[in-house]
Amino acid sequence: MLRIGICDDSADARDALRVQLEKILNEETEEIVYEFSTGSGAVHWLEKHPGEIDLLFLDVEMAGTNGMAAAEAVRGFDAELIIVFVTGYSDYVFDGYKVNALDYIIKPAKSERLSEVLRRVRAQIKNRKSEMYVFKNADGIFRLPIAAVQYFYSDKRKVVLVCNEKEYPFYAKLDEVEQQLSGAFVRIHQRYLVNPSQVVRIGTDSVLVGTGSSPTTLPVSRALKEEALKKLARAMLVQ
Repeated sequence: MLRIGICDDSADARDALRVQLEKILNEETEEIVYEFSTGSGAVHWLEKHPGEIDLLFLDVEMAGTNGMAAAEAVRGFDAELIIVFVTGYSDYVFDGYKVNALDYIIKPAKSERLSEVLRRVRAQIKNRKSEMYVFKNADGIFRLPIAAVQYFYSDKRKVVLVCNEKEYPFYAKLDEVEQQLSGAFVRIHQRYLVNPSQVVRIGTDSVLVGTGSSPTTLPVSRALKEEALKKLARAMLVQ
């Protein structure tokens, strides 16, 4: 599945790009899901919906927050989103390296050039697929880097994913999540499943998770203590 966003302050430019993309997208697995008319609007939405789109076509020359400023803001909270700049000039090409842009497309976008870019995007998404955790809740579909997930915890009929100090609830069982992750995370309690790479301290009956401004202390149950602490210690030693 490839989910695409387009950001341009010109409705005509958005329409023109959408028409060209629709000619070459795979109808079953690829779609344009969001369009933004301002850079600030795109940044605000993307921060609230991490992982919901994979690829953003971003106009450079926009009023207000231009494309480069918007990309810099996005990189402050999302290093994974694939950004392709769309511009009427070639002067900005080298600036794209600052925000890890995949490529530049000169307006008006041609099908051949878009096809070339999409081939690279598809290859990148395929390589990332095994490194991402995908889930769906009332806010949409999310795709988050597994390495950035701190832990999961169960809450009645839901599981809550904690990543970058934000919480994302979705309907599932913690046992199912543990199975999906194939041993990459460690079960420390009936309610908690932690990412070993996010554990910064192991105590006698708890672990400290997260390196941000407010790390979290999670309990380790007696039943799982011996095996869990052994796995966590082993993981910490090889990091």
